[in-house]
Amino acid sequence: MHVVATAGHVDHGKSTLVLHLTGTDPDRLAEEKARGLTIDLGFAGATLPSGRRMAMIDVPGHVRFLKNMLAGMGAVDACLFVVAASEGWKPQSEEHLRILDVLGVRHGLIALTKVGLVDDDLHELARLEVEEAVAGTFLEGAPVVGVDAPTGRGLDDLRTALDELLAVTPTAVDHGRPRLWIDRSFAPPGAGTVVTGTLAGGSVAVDDELLLAPAGTTVRVRAIQRLHEQVQQLEPGNRTALNLVGVSHGSVDRGDVLVRDGQWHHTDQLDASLTVLGRLDHAVSRRGAYLAYIGSGEHPVQLRVLGPQPIEPGETGMVRLHLARHLPLLPGDRYVLRDAGRGETVGGGEVLDVDPVLRASRAAPDRRVERVVAERGWVDAHQLALLTGERVEPTIGRWVVSPVAWTDAVERVTGRLLEAGPLGLDLATLDERDRAVAERLDDVVVEQGRIVAIDAIDPLDGHPWLGALAADPFAPPAPPDDLGRNEIRELVRRGAVVEVDGIAFGAGAIEQTCDVVRGLLEEHPEGVTVAQIRDRLGTSRKYVLPLLAHLDGTGRTRRRGDLRIAGPRLVAAEG
Repeated sequence: MHVVATAGHVDHGKSTLVLHLTGTDPDRLAEEKARGLTIDLGFAGATLPSGRRMAMIDVPGHVRFLKNMLAGMGAVDACLFVVAASEGWKPQSEEHLRILDVLGVRHGLIALTKVGLVDDDLHELARLEVEEAVAGTFLEGAPVVGVDAPTGRGLDDLRTALDELLAVTPTAVDHGRPRLWIDRSFAPPGAGTVVTGTLAGGSVAVDDELLLAPAGTTVRVRAIQRLHEQVQQLEPGNRTALNLVGVSHGSVDRGDVLVRDGQWHHTDQLDASLTVLGRLDHAVSRRGAYLAYIGSGEHPVQLRVLGPQPIEPGETGMVRLHLARHLPLLPGDRYVLRDAGRGETVGGGEVLDVDPVLRASRAAPDRRVERVVAERGWVDAHQLALLTGERVEPTIGRWVVSPVAWTDAVERVTGRLLEAGPLGLDLATLDERDRAVAERLDDVVVEQGRIVAIDAIDPLDGHPWLGALAADPFAPPAPPDDLGRNEIRELVRRGAVVEVDGIAFGAGAIEQTCDVVRGLLEEHPEGVTVAQIRDRLGTSRKYVLPLLAHLDGTGRTRRRGDLRIAGPRLVAAEG
């Protein structure tokens, strides 16, 4: 399926041509039929001679309805550019062509309509005029097919030309992240809310849950229709109508968008290229009341030129746009910029960065993933995919890291490791990123939650103080001067030393105390006193009280008045 949009000056026969090509009148509004003038978007479909199916979007040609024309150009594959042989190239012909160009449309053909109203000489002059007007644009060299829709003249040739055009026009790619810009919302009797648009980026199926942005409402797809045909699943590149559950049609506006939650970065600030139309008679600066046309919506924006000078007509520069609403955007999305005050199309361009982090005075946006990573240093790989549309394998852990940030992190962690000395560095003191770096360093190992150099000698292994604690467990000597608090804490962490109320005991003292208490309780099942335990250990209250406090705190003993009885862990140890 391809989606083809019409374009061209008002009253050049676009809607009539669509009617005779497809059998569907795209002018659906009573006012359109009464005035003989297309006001809003119209939709139709046709099967071409090869069997290829085509959806058509008919757009208004009058300048007063340019907003509606732009709403239909968000996701088209090709254009059918219409020029009346009886009138030739007109101002809206030129404006529509420039709009198509800045929107990135690169495939199309030209229908020279109303050839039944002119003789052969005027027909040929009109064809030459059109070819001259499109020279240097994407329509240069495109087929120019003369048609007179009411009589059917040239329609078969046009169908064949469309068939040949779409045979070489790429179809939409399924990236697994659907997005549908809504161009119409209504409520047919008994159906609830129905929205229409062109699906891009991914597939949608009945019962899928989608996010309606920018409102943030979760909706469910009740039914899907493609060219009046009910389907269970729809691939990207199709015009569609979705019947939604979870929102009223009055809460949905043209320019809203349906996406899968968690698959898009929603932004109200973006950096983009801006190509200013050559026919403009002034440069573009931040002064002006600007409107950006993105997807199917019209959005007021504040504009900042990235650079010291305004952008002159015919030139391309960089701008930062501030939107009034958050939209799910990607680099590569296209937009058209109009000056609301002057009522003119300024130009348009391509979204380059959907989450600028540098100040406007320093920003130099482009679509390179490397730039996004370099500006941030560390980027979560999933977040990077949301920002760029490209999946990159993480450098380390879940992050993609710039070379500069990686070098800085290695130097930082290595410096802290050197400061920590031979005992190594406690991983708990590092944040998540530095822990990931530490575990990737060469010539280090991670042991018991610490990172140490492979060739480091453990200064605490077999330290004499541990022997002294074991030799006199219930009157332990104070730590020697060569042991600082870090070393003592490490011995405690290893389980070689137990500290209670500022007194350090060897680990063996705890187990020996448990054995003594257990023996005393066999003699005195009702419980034992502090004095009894003190005397049996041959120590003083200075040491027995912190020992018993430790036993109480670890469940080996329990207090019952002035007595100690067995706790659950002492009983378990005995068993």
